Amino acid sequence: MPDRPVVTRIAPSPTGAMHIGTARTALFNWLYAKHTGGKFLLRIEDTDRERSTDAAVQVIFDGLAWLGLTPDEEPVFQFARAERHVLAAQELLAKGNAYRCYMTVEETTAEREIARAEGRAIRSPWRDAEANFNDRPHVIRFKSPQEGETVIRDKVKGDVTFQNKDLDDLILLRTDGTPTYNLAVIVDDHEMGITHVIRGDDHLNNAARQTQIYEALGW
Repeated sequence: MPDRPVVTRIAPSPTGAMHIGTARTALFNWLYAKHTGGKFLLRIEDTDRERSTDAAVQVIFDGLAWLGLTPDEEPVFQFARAERHVLAAQELLAKGNAYRCYMTVEETTAEREIARAEGRAIRSPWRDAEANFNDRPHVIRFKSPQEGETVIRDKVKGDVTFQNKDLDDLILLRTDGTPTYNLAVIVDDHEMGITHVIRGDDHLNNAARQTQIYEALGW
């Protein structure tokens, strides 16, 4: 971990009432930041445009205020940074770390079922293709390494190792060109200067995939 002040964050989605898990995670992040003399930041992950509401955003603000967990800077709204996330995907595409995938919904569903039955990660037939049909619907996928391993250095669980062959190629940009959570969170954490991510261990698999993208961006 870099030798610099600790910066933590809480990053809830404004899609409903603030629940106890969010409050607990916020408390742990706030406590660690204050214990180390660092900063505690708030990011509103409002990329789900259909479910995100202003009322839910206000619930988050009110809940943190009631708990006495005041962020040290103005909140960041993730959707407002969508253009920056798209630029990151385009950078990965230009570097050969991402590719255009033209699989249809039906083809993707079929591949997912086959991969599950065979106990392997989903693989797109477009992964190593050089075709560029921009007039056809497509997503941008990360080209995950297929050899070696990815190690997450977790301060609670210790080193957690994932075999790269077991990690699929995450979608970075949807067919409508909007960024996915797994891309947006990496770019935002980096540019907000986040040094420690404290969250539920249900995010551990995501951490491995996000680490690969983070490293591919040269961060």
